[in-house]
Amino acid sequence: MSTWKSIARQALNPALLLASLVTVGLLLQRAGLGDLIERAGDKGPLAFVALGGLACTIGIPRQVVAYAAGLAYGFWAGSALALAAELIGCTADFWWARLLARRWTARFLARGRMARLDRFLAANAFRATLTLRLLPIGSNVALNLLAGVSGVAAGPFLLASALGYIPQTVVFTLLGGGVRVSGATQMALAAVLMVASIALGITLMRRAAPA
Repeated sequence: MSTWKSIARQALNPALLLASLVTVGLLLQRAGLGDLIERAGDKGPLAFVALGGLACTIGIPRQVVAYAAGLAYGFWAGSALALAAELIGCTADFWWARLLARRWTARFLARGRMARLDRFLAANAFRATLTLRLLPIGSNVALNLLAGVSGVAAGPFLLASALGYIPQTVVFTLLGGGVRVSGATQMALAAVLMVASIALGITLMRRAAPA
């Protein structure tokens, strides 16, 4: 029961994040963000993916990167750019932990809550990863590092991460795009999709939890 209370409590974080991002986005729009993007030209998207990938690698929330992509480039282009940046960050963390820092990272992560997470991940890598990506809880970087030091195969982990990233990427790029064009309907749809993503994650968590 405490697990579900913890999920519910931590699910409040995205609501606060949504509110703060909308506020920042409106301020950036008034400050002339559109003009800055136009001046960046064709190199802008590549620069965004590179910077966004670095941001995700060092622990800046992927939701922030997705929101910035929607704010800068709109929904469709923003979603593609944000997903690319998120996958770069995920892949970089995973392989850094596996190839260069496996012993150190294992000591840092394999204790308490992280040890339980490791067992959950090892039991069914694809479903566990997908479940954790759908829920707005925990640390994206910690999961990447934990997977890197565990025995989880890279393929299932990265594929499940890519699929699990999509719902919240869509939500936050929709939100950013809605602020960009002052689209109240688009922002409302983002909120609805966020709730649906959380509900799906909780459903998968219940099915994966031991009886």
